[in-house]
Amino acid sequence: QVQLVESGGGLVQAGGSLRLSCAASGLTLSNCTMGWFRQAPGKEREFVAVISRSGGYAESVQGRFTISRDNAKNMLYLQMNSLKPEDTAVYYCAARYKGLVGAYSDMLVYEYWGQGTQVTVSS
Repeated sequence: QVQLVESGGGLVQAGGSLRLSCAASGLTLSNCTMGWFRQAPGKEREFVAVISRSGGYAESVQGRFTISRDNAKNMLYLQMNSLKPEDTAVYYCAARYKGLVGAYSDMLVYEYWGQGTQVTVSS
């Protein structure tokens, strides 16, 4: 079966950095559109970043976050720099096999989801 497992979350001070990882099994990551989403307490899940033919980012993280993948390791990453308290959320890895139908920022187009990893940024 397909599984996505996030790791790398934790507690950091504002201005710090974290690198999130998503380990994929049961699918070949290079054949997928891969996305990162996040959900803060009391708020809806929101798009963060996507990688497919090209990358894309939410305006709130542009210039600070970088999405990448290592096809040889079947891993997805999210490098987060200059973290702010408003980045505090549970971060989710998501995948759609063999391309995207619809907007990449729409969570409904993704078939598979990880369990999430908590990122907390203190002021």
